[in-house]
Amino acid sequence: MASRIQACFERLRTSGRRAFIPYITAGDPDLPTTAAVLDALADAGADIIELGVPFSDPMADGPVIQAAMTRALAAGTTFAGVLDVVRGFRARHPDTPVVLFGYLNPLYRQGLDAACARAAEAGADGFLVVDLPPEEAAQLTVHTKAAGLDFIALFTPTSDDARIAAIAEHASGFAYYVSMGGVTGDTLSDFAAVEARAERVRALTGLPVCVGFGIRTGEDAARIGRFADGAVVGTAMVNAIHDAPKGGEAAAAGAFTATFRAALDAG
Repeated sequence: MASRIQACFERLRTSGRRAFIPYITAGDPDLPTTAAVLDALADAGADIIELGVPFSDPMADGPVIQAAMTRALAAGTTFAGVLDVVRGFRARHPDTPVVLFGYLNPLYRQGLDAACARAAEAGADGFLVVDLPPEEAAQLTVHTKAAGLDFIALFTPTSDDARIAAIAEHASGFAYYVSMGGVTGDTLSDFAAVEARAERVRALTGLPVCVGFGIRTGEDAARIGRFADGAVVGTAMVNAIHDAPKGGEAAAAGAFTATFRAALDAG
């Protein structure tokens, strides 16, 4: 049976569309607001949602998402609280996949088997763990597979063919191609190089390839959509939510999503 993520890409392929995948940090500014934002994202056309699990040392993230995680932790956000939000979202939106994005430590503290079982029960669809290299991935993927969760793996500009193959052994759902060296929030400029590398990752993994890091505008997303299966937008989305007036976060997230969705479709 296809996972929700696989089913999503099958629908997109049939319609000739590309995935829009926004990232938000759970608990920024608080979990009730996160629940409202998730609804707005789905209603405005997000295909898959990356939901960040706050962690104190988000080494792959730039200052914007680091600050969002700090705010979420200060607001008392916990792994259990994140799963409660996912559970409510799943009841309201049965088909929109949710990928839990973050770091190994919060999952390890839960117990990897328990974290996967609880995430699946809540209605999450997979994990993206940025600090888990393929040499150590089996300690988690044995449990994601048992729970029916996808493991979204990261591929980078420095991943050669052998490395791509090693990472792909654990990957499912889609391949996340990191467009550049560095952290989230940097500016993407060399689209030709990203296209060549993304196509190589697709050829070697057989998975849909979605590109993230550095996508700031609808035009950026449209250019990515001309060769990739989807575009992941994090820093710009987090900024839009943070800059919104109190109580207006969901509306801002929905408007942001509608703009990017339209640009991807037009592109």
